[in-house]
Amino acid sequence: MADLLSLPLPHLAEQFLLRPDVAFLNHGSFGACPRPVFDAYQSWQRELELEPVDFIGRRRGDLLAQARGVLGPYINASPDDFVFVHNATTGTNIVARSLDLQPGDEVLGTDMEYGAVNKTWRFLCEKRGAVYINQHISLPVDDPEEMVEELWAGVTPRTKVISISHITSGTALRFPVEMVCQRARQEGILTLLDGAHAPGQIDLDMQAIGADFYSGNCHKWLCSPKGAAFLYVRKEQQQRIQPLVVSHGWGNEKINRSPFLDYLSEIGTEDPAAYLSVPAAVRFQQENDWPAVRSACHRLGVEALQRIEELTGLPSVVPYDERWWSQMVIAPVPPCDLGALHRGLWEQFRVEIPGTSNGGRQFVRLSIQAYTTPEHIDRLLEGLAALLPRK
Repeated sequence: MADLLSLPLPHLAEQFLLRPDVAFLNHGSFGACPRPVFDAYQSWQRELELEPVDFIGRRRGDLLAQARGVLGPYINASPDDFVFVHNATTGTNIVARSLDLQPGDEVLGTDMEYGAVNKTWRFLCEKRGAVYINQHISLPVDDPEEMVEELWAGVTPRTKVISISHITSGTALRFPVEMVCQRARQEGILTLLDGAHAPGQIDLDMQAIGADFYSGNCHKWLCSPKGAAFLYVRKEQQQRIQPLVVSHGWGNEKINRSPFLDYLSEIGTEDPAAYLSVPAAVRFQQENDWPAVRSACHRLGVEALQRIEELTGLPSVVPYDERWWSQMVIAPVPPCDLGALHRGLWEQFRVEIPGTSNGGRQFVRLSIQAYTTPEHIDRLLEGLAALLPRK
């Protein structure tokens, strides 16, 4: 069994504010913020309240530019090619509402997309007479090229946009997005990636990925405060983007600068503290050797997955290697009432973990973060053994 000392920095668990009585195995839903990053967040909020007019009216623009200057190298993007938004869903909505879809146009996703993204496209396609398609992706997976070919079976001459997850929410799979974006560009199809689970969980390189649009959360695996995300847009696509909220940035384009930043950075009065705390989150992970932390978390996740397989007798639907998942993975469970399982694990064992389903099969989605211990996994296994239907 894994030892807590196998983690590179065991003291990291003490840096998080989570309740010590809870086995928190659901970092993937909303993340968790370390103390130094949360302290930076509260410091920015207090500084704003000392002189709101000076902070928002005079300093805000430069402060946001400085924060983008830190995040830019982290994702390998020019600070002028992305803006802060509240969450990945907001970024997806900005792009989706900006695209000039016509009746009969098609938007292609998969049957593993996040619910809010699905609803965004269905809402807009219904309004514009376009069609949103959820292409089936088979489980188990073990070949990236086969995965892309299965997606491409849904491409038609009417496909205008491919909108997929970088790491899926319900199945926790890392999609081969570089292959998708390259092929889509060759065929004249725009790409929008939902990167809700990617920043902080895997290395990010906007240039290597090659997406036209990428919306990624900072408040999940990068561990920033809630309400911090970014929307990256390739420079040649920025003229397509329209403001989701029209405010002072519209019609006030600055010389030698794309209206992209003005449109999306000026949306009325808001508290930018979460955005301004992203550099503290980047520094926290850099100072604590986060690649080593992620690797240790993956090893603990593999062990947990193997133990759940032994308990249920159900084989994994994903390989164990980090090509497919890093710190978040699904484990099959027998047919059951997932809501009752979730409640039972919480109420009886103080285990916080979600259940998901795909293709008629059911899973628990396990998140392993720097604060996760082998004892948390033991408690999960104890709860599953008590609550799951017998073989």
